[in-house]
Amino acid sequence: MAHIKSRKHPIGRRLNCSAAVALAVMTLPAAYAQQTSDPSTQKASTLPQITVQGVAESYKADSVASPKFTQPLLDTTQTISVVRKEVIQEQAATTLTEALRNVAGVGTFFAGENGNTNTGDAIFMRGFDTSNSIYVDGVRDLGSISRDIFNTEQIEVTKGPSSTDYGRSAPTGAINMVSKQPTLKDAASGTVGFGSGSYKRSSIDLNKALTGIEGAAIRLNAVVQDAGVAGRNEVENNRWAIAPSIAFGLNSPTRTFLNFLHVDQNNVPDGGVPTIGLPGYGASAGSKVNPKNFYGTQYDKDDVTADMVTLRVEHDFSATTTLRNTTRWGKTTQDYLLTSFMAPVTTSANPAAWTVARSSPTFKDQTNEIITNQTNLTTSFETGTVTHSLSTGFEITREEQKNAGIGTTGAWTAANLYNPQMNTSGLSWAPNGADSKGSTDTVSLYAFDTLKFNEQWQANIGARLDHYKTKYNALGVCGGTRGPACGGLPTGSLVSTANNLQASDNILSWKAGLLYKPASNGSIYVNYAVSKQPPGGANFQLSATANNANNPNVDPQQAKTAEIGTKWDLLDKRLMLTGAIFRTEVENEIVTTTDGTVNQTGKKRVQGIELSATGQITRDWAVIASYTYQDSKVARGNNLAQDGSDGLTYTPTDAFSLWSTYQMPAGFTIGGGARYTGGLKRGTDGAVGTPNFTESYWVVDAVATYRVNKNVDLQFNVYNLFDKEYVAAINKSGWRYFPGIERSARLTANIRF
Repeated sequence: MAHIKSRKHPIGRRLNCSAAVALAVMTLPAAYAQQTSDPSTQKASTLPQITVQGVAESYKADSVASPKFTQPLLDTTQTISVVRKEVIQEQAATTLTEALRNVAGVGTFFAGENGNTNTGDAIFMRGFDTSNSIYVDGVRDLGSISRDIFNTEQIEVTKGPSSTDYGRSAPTGAINMVSKQPTLKDAASGTVGFGSGSYKRSSIDLNKALTGIEGAAIRLNAVVQDAGVAGRNEVENNRWAIAPSIAFGLNSPTRTFLNFLHVDQNNVPDGGVPTIGLPGYGASAGSKVNPKNFYGTQYDKDDVTADMVTLRVEHDFSATTTLRNTTRWGKTTQDYLLTSFMAPVTTSANPAAWTVARSSPTFKDQTNEIITNQTNLTTSFETGTVTHSLSTGFEITREEQKNAGIGTTGAWTAANLYNPQMNTSGLSWAPNGADSKGSTDTVSLYAFDTLKFNEQWQANIGARLDHYKTKYNALGVCGGTRGPACGGLPTGSLVSTANNLQASDNILSWKAGLLYKPASNGSIYVNYAVSKQPPGGANFQLSATANNANNPNVDPQQAKTAEIGTKWDLLDKRLMLTGAIFRTEVENEIVTTTDGTVNQTGKKRVQGIELSATGQITRDWAVIASYTYQDSKVARGNNLAQDGSDGLTYTPTDAFSLWSTYQMPAGFTIGGGARYTGGLKRGTDGAVGTPNFTESYWVVDAVATYRVNKNVDLQFNVYNLFDKEYVAAINKSGWRYFPGIERSARLTANIRF
């Protein structure tokens, strides 16, 4: 048997880690107080008094963190949704995917290709995979990791082409996670939580101004989690992470921030459940399987290590001019083994003996690395009667991905369809040298300018020029049904499948908008944007195959979006209402015609409506809600959906999300939310008898919080309150699906000083 990297830790050890962090959360305030008990330091170190006012924290954000957006959200000519930390805490959300449930139509709808399963934050938005357009503080975050949000201040979802803002990205948007930073206000807080699925989680957030160093502060965020998944046997989500940071020069013209992040995950991945018995299944007459069943093996693992170091320096030349420089190094490694299944059920006269073949595992021994330097200048000036708000900059980035090849011999024993056991044997594996390496070097220049003509009218225009160079090398094992041809070499020999393939070009992205303000608290706007995704831009992989979008000779994928919208700050600017009509066309799609020729005449289209409401209805009543309608189709080219229609796959026509809380007397807060996702079409595949679609569903969640005193809240969350059974995601062949989480609960103590 091949050497196995351990994913298991003694249970007691994991529990001790959680207990240690929980103990730290509860005892640190006492230690903190002892530190400041010396009368000589009391004045400088005493924590400010907390006054309980009984007013709900606002969900409303007035701006985004990126300096490339020169105006507040009210006057930004684009749909941008912001999920603040207050919403994240009330929902006891722990991952990026969970937090994005607050943005209608954004989620994990695709369970992967036939033999593969999507890992990490596999996010779809407006009809396209957005997993490679996730950013942390404006810098691309590489790797298929499930991102914990313990160190996140807010999450910003930009819809529509975002290449102008971030560089190459998905054609329909980008996601930016804003990290917590040190401040000059001393504070200590933490959480201790327990719940269904053996959920245990503890976190701390400590901020301290440094005595004797004016304008300096340190902050420490950390988390430990030991958890299963409610309703899914054997699946685990275990992690610990730490994020220390230090700042100098706060409240001064020159500020420096140094951040470090380390994440260590030891998970058991979820390969899904057979779709037998679901609506649309016709391959056999069997009954539905228990959605709790686990069809993997004792060897399945998803071990991830991520490190990130960021240095940001800011200098104010004046009240209107600021220069920022950010340097980032990041590295993510993933050691992944998932046993899945794809083949039809093997039946007999006795359904209790039916089996499903376990497929050869999906391996991923992958390392992603990025190093970047970004310089940005923002300034305001006037030319005649026109006021300009300019943001311009220069970026240089190197991104790299390495994959180690793994070969297998033998096969797993089949799993009983209705009573699968994870202990199995029969397969061995080892590195086979079929490695690959891809890299992209990018140099970028950009400029954004908002021109304010008067109090009613303003225009914005922005452009970005990227010069990129992607290189890719890969080896394969010749022979077999999917291996490359041997060319006279013995079967099993290593042959090149990509010999120093290169793609290089200049890419120009741009956007322009016009905004009219009928009142100071409202805006009406039009916007048009163009973004591009070059070959290999999503995964650093190039291909010599003619009908592949990663062929170096094909033109970049191009997305064009037109949007008309309006935004209003109401109720004394406590509540923002937004609405927009959009149309996105993605061109230069690869099309293989009936005679076998290949061209780039394909076009996909997504058009629809976005509505949202965020903020305070009253001083005690908070709400975040959004609705999207998406009419998607293949405008030119081959249909993608298995049902033969021209609609885009994994794209709900209607989606709705609501979360609302109300603060009551005597320290109680109650609230909850509802989410609706329309049915999904799956991709085209040769599988016969499997569902072509998933059905729409509603899910309702609830929360109740009791403020014990000014330092402690007790929070009780219930998810899927009515225990709705639904398909959250389906794979391309339709053999597998991910069940929605069953009714579950979490009890959390929120502690602050």
